[in-house]
Amino acid sequence: MKSLAPLAAAFLALAPFASLLAEPLQPGADAPALKVLDQTGKEIDLGAEFKSGVTLVYFYPKADTPGCTKQACNIRDQKALLQEAGIKVFGVSADTVDDQKAFSDKFTLPFPLLADKEGKVIAAFGVPTNDRGFAQRQSFLIKDGKVIWHQPKANPVTQAEDAIAALKANG
Repeated sequence: MKSLAPLAAAFLALAPFASLLAEPLQPGADAPALKVLDQTGKEIDLGAEFKSGVTLVYFYPKADTPGCTKQACNIRDQKALLQEAGIKVFGVSADTVDDQKAFSDKFTLPFPLLADKEGKVIAAFGVPTNDRGFAQRQSFLIKDGKVIWHQPKANPVTQAEDAIAALKANG
């Protein structure tokens, strides 16, 4: 038993960084079917949401921070183009319901923000996080239950346009 103690200690020391080794979902993968709360406290069934149509799921580190605000506002400002392309949107971060609600209200965001405080959605998509649990800025397009596009370094100022272009290229 003593010989396992150093190994166990090393494993526990590295556990917070395990998500850094996560492998994001790639095109062709099934989209995760989880239930999570949005900024209003309403339960969203992602399995049902992803089953048909096209969905942009974008991950961001923290609500109401500069880059995350640019990303959310780009999507808000391009709402008509996204709707015309048939893309619905979900933003995801490890923020609380209250933090997501304040962010949504402050910037009049017309799409659900998922409060993934436990990191279940983040982990299911394989999005790496830092040591504080903040998700990396990544995006996925899902069509009829399958991932069709993954953007590992999402650009906050062109997020909507990038998703529309990806749908045209992969749809």
